[in-house]
Amino acid sequence: MPAIRPSLAHLGIFVSDLDRMERFYADVFGLVVTDRGVGAVFKNRLVFMSGSADQHHQVVLSTGRQADAPSTIMQLSFKVASLAELRDVQARAAAHGATEMIGLNHGNAWSIYFYDPEMNRIEIYLDTDFHTPQPCADPLDLAKSDEEIVAETRALVEARPGGMDRRKYVEAMQGVLARN
Repeated sequence: MPAIRPSLAHLGIFVSDLDRMERFYADVFGLVVTDRGVGAVFKNRLVFMSGSADQHHQVVLSTGRQADAPSTIMQLSFKVASLAELRDVQARAAAHGATEMIGLNHGNAWSIYFYDPEMNRIEIYLDTDFHTPQPCADPLDLAKSDEEIVAETRALVEARPGGMDRRKYVEAMQGVLARN
């Protein structure tokens, strides 16, 4: 019998300042409010947000985090389709108060990391055409041209043991998943 593998569909974040966080996620990620209210079981104020017509919510913001409570989120990752979109979201995040921004070339993905206004780590990324074993984290300079970034990534992947074309990696993973 094949394994049942539920897919991650949405996430909830406890926040201190619901209005500020709603504005941040709307302005930076283009998410829209699909519903809001007070939970029937958990009596927190909730804001449901989505950027997809077929998903009622991708993010739920919930009151309940004390102002001095540290975030327990390692990272929330949002995927974009191109380096141009990665640059655009990076600029929007910076304009809306994101802090400690860093770009990393993982070989298999190009990522920008930063903190939202309540110090939750966010990653914006896109997949590359390559695969390399992780962890891998070279600096990523989005001021360079797309061609320069692709060339640097190809050199990075070719220099690492296990580096390969992404299609080959996907095919291998399909075999692993079919056996498990």
